[in-house]
Amino acid sequence: MLNHEILEKNIGLMVVAVVFAISFGGLVEIVPLFKLKETTEPVADLKPYTALQLEGRDVYIREGCVGCHSQMIRPLRAEVERYGHYSVAGESVYDYPFLWGSKRTGPDLARVGKRYSNEWHRAHLFNPRDVVPASIMPAYPHLSENPLNGSLTLKKMAALRTLGVPYTDEDIASASAEVQGKTDMDALIAYLQGLGTTITQKR
Repeated sequence: MLNHEILEKNIGLMVVAVVFAISFGGLVEIVPLFKLKETTEPVADLKPYTALQLEGRDVYIREGCVGCHSQMIRPLRAEVERYGHYSVAGESVYDYPFLWGSKRTGPDLARVGKRYSNEWHRAHLFNPRDVVPASIMPAYPHLSENPLNGSLTLKKMAALRTLGVPYTDEDIASASAEVQGKTDMDALIAYLQGLGTTITQKR
């Protein structure tokens, strides 16, 4: 048994002991999650992002949307009543990286899919104050001016397939054609409209 007086008077030894304790505790908490069905298998009917949605997700990350909008509804009554069914890990097994987060300058977007029309999203992104007068969200009109060329879309999908996302050869082959003629705005709206639509709950 280590004498506590020795540990408390030796800062180097104390640091080693603390790092060991935190590492061991972390492993005990995290490692089992790699074996649980609930955290490693997709929920029923989950489909990978389409080529356009995948490009929209990249726009979402690039524009910093994740910095103000969480995508994680906690299993608390107030959150479920406001946003819908709480988030489950099986919805995000195809997400690299995860975008759950906890920052809410704006509302959580985990269940925003199909809640508003494409036209609403377009107007909101172009100038948020047009549809939500009190909004402090920046405007993103430039997204409608940035065309997608799809040159990297199929490479992204091929890379994701190596990580376990079930894209078929046909999905990858048609990726560039799917995004041709679309803009960053179209892609971002497609991504938002798909969020949280696999698990539904009456509200």
